[in-house]
Order: sequence, then C-alpha cells, then structure tokens
Amino acid sequence: MFQNAPLQGSNAERSRHQNRQAVLGQIHRQGTMGRAEIARALSLSTQAVSNIIADLSGDGLLIERGHLNVGRGQPARQYALNPKGGFALGIEVRPDAVLSALLNMEGQAVVTKRVALQKTDPGTIVDTVKTLFHHALADVPNARRRMLGAGIVMPGPFGATGITGHGTGLEDWCDVDPTTLFSDALGLPVEVSNDANAAAMAERLSGAAQDLSTYAYLYFGAGLGLGLVSGGHLVQGAFGNAGEIGHIPAPGCRDNLESALSRSSVQRHLQRVGKKGDDIEALDELFTHEDNDLYDWLNQATEALAYAVTIVENIFDPETVILGGAMPDQILNHFVAHTLLPAQSVSNRPNPKLPRLQRGTSGRMTATLGAAALVLHRTLSPQIAHAH
Repeated sequence: MFQNAPLQGSNAERSRHQNRQAVLGQIHRQGTMGRAEIARALSLSTQAVSNIIADLSGDGLLIERGHLNVGRGQPARQYALNPKGGFALGIEVRPDAVLSALLNMEGQAVVTKRVALQKTDPGTIVDTVKTLFHHALADVPNARRRMLGAGIVMPGPFGATGITGHGTGLEDWCDVDPTTLFSDALGLPVEVSNDANAAAMAERLSGAAQDLSTYAYLYFGAGLGLGLVSGGHLVQGAFGNAGEIGHIPAPGCRDNLESALSRSSVQRHLQRVGKKGDDIEALDELFTHEDNDLYDWLNQATEALAYAVTIVENIFDPETVILGGAMPDQILNHFVAHTLLPAQSVSNRPNPKLPRLQRGTSGRMTATLGAAALVLHRTLSPQIAHAH
C-alpha cells in the first residue's frame, strides 16, 4: 500500500537486499502479483525475480495466493505478503504513559497496550518498554523470531536546541542516546522519531496518503507537529528536528502557533471557563453539543491553521496537507471545511487533483501505530539516497 515513485529493482548494480525490499514493496502495493508482472514493474529479469521470491518465501515473508489466467499457457502463480511473516513493534513515550502496538506485515495491529508512568527517567521508561515488548510476545508467540525491528516515538525537539519551554516532560533524556539505549534493551534494530513523523508514515500505510509520494502531515498531539514526506521518505533534518512548526511565531498568537493550534491550547482555553477538554472524548462531546466556548477556540484556531498551511505549502510544495492526531474527527473535519486558505500559495492551482487540506487518521494511538509503520516502511521500501 505504500505508493511512491515507481519502485525500481536492479540486476547487478544494486544489492540483493535492496532488490528484496523492492519486490516486497511492489507486492505490498498491489496485494498479489506474479513473477512476470513483478519483473516488468521493477525492470528485473524474470529469473532474478524467481530467485528473490524463492528467498522471500523460504524466509516466510511471502505466501502463494492462487493462480491468475493471463492467456495461453500455465496460469501465473500469485504471491502475497505473509501477514505472520514479520512483525514491527511501535512504542510511544509520553510524559505520563507509554503506549505500545505490535503490527503484522500488513500493518494490522495485533496487540496494543498502555501503561501509566510515575517517573520519566531513562531507567524507568526502558524497563516499561521491555515489559510491554515481553507482554506482546507472550500474546503473539510466533512473533518472537520474526521481529523486524522497533519504532520509538518520543517528544521532540531532540538534543540541545534554542527552543526552550517546550515542556516535553522528559528532561532527563537531554544527554541520552535513545536509539542505542532501546536497541540494546530490546535486542532489535530501532528507529527513533517524533510523533508527527511517525504518524505521517502511518498515513502511508493505511490512510489518506496511500497513493501519495510527497505530502505534509500536521499532527495534533499535546503540541503541534509537522511530518514531511518527500519522494516517499521522511525529511528529518540534520539532527532529526525538521517539522517543529509549532514553535514558529505567528500573527495573532499569544506566543507561537502551538499556543493557538494544539490540544494543549484548547485545554487551556476551556479550563479558563471552567470546562474540561482533557481527552478526545470530552472534546468530541463538546463539539457535538455545539459548545460556544469550544467554537470560540475553533474560530481563532482556523486562522492560525491557515497561516501554518500556507507556510508549509510555499516552503515544501506538497501534493496536499493532511490533518491528523489526537483530535476528534469532527474537529478535524471542521478545520478542513472552515479554514480559509490564502490564494497566495504555490498550492493554489487550477483543477487540482487533491484538496489543499484534508483529514487523515485520528485517535490516541496514531503516533504509536506510526512508530511501527516506520519499521514496515524500511522493510518494504528500497533505501536509496533521499532527503534527511
């Protein structure tokens, strides 16, 4: 389902590992395929594809899925991903909890769990993550020998930056290398990312970005994040901090975009009038009842969103901007319907194929599932040189 620029294989000039990824990715995109069809799509010889399929089938990553009549001769044998052939662990670390999800090769969550945190020091969080991993393996025993890796989502920005007061609640982690720490603890290859990047990749797996190659994903967490995908790969920046859009000063905002356009922003607004908006369900209820105070916040938030989208469009030139994260669908739909996007934008084109702004996946597990999607993307996409 990862749609991208056409995948290309190689006969001699690229590695066997990359060709395996290309074949897996092509089959994942199409659902089922035969040898000759894969060879044409990837510009590989049929014999090369036959050898790769034999390897992948032997490793349990592919299964036969019937035959297809394509004219005279023998019906073409079809291959599909084996859902149980590989598993990816997704972990989301928050200041108050750790969430986990185990995804199979098709991107389906087979185990999810949440554990509250009393402390956020590295030792406590690593122990919690190890416990969640062991519980997942206990629930799905056949995953133990088929783990592809783990994706870890943590609040950004990463490392020492000029941004202060961002309130991640993980101050003890400033001088810690989380990739090495979690990899050693889990015994798995690990990718560490922020929530917006992870959610953006999850959108490619099963959301609004399945057919897209270059898009922007505005993520509503406690703050406001931005995941940028270019040519099917995340744009991460030199130190992993690309997309910290919430910290940009904006006209009419008390402090920055995040102060007017985030879950923390609406919570503070409602608290000032004695109302609770601490979770998605509470916000959904208020919206359903057309709460005046919530609508007051929405009115100023749509202005901030229009500013944010215009910045993203003119700097990044995406196919579309997708909204998602820990906000109710109703509120995201309201943003899409009521945000007046300025005409002065490179994305304001005649007869566009896609809307400039659309809703993606929402829910409290969005970034957790995205963390695991980072691992699946690495498995199903050839890792050629791309933007960081």
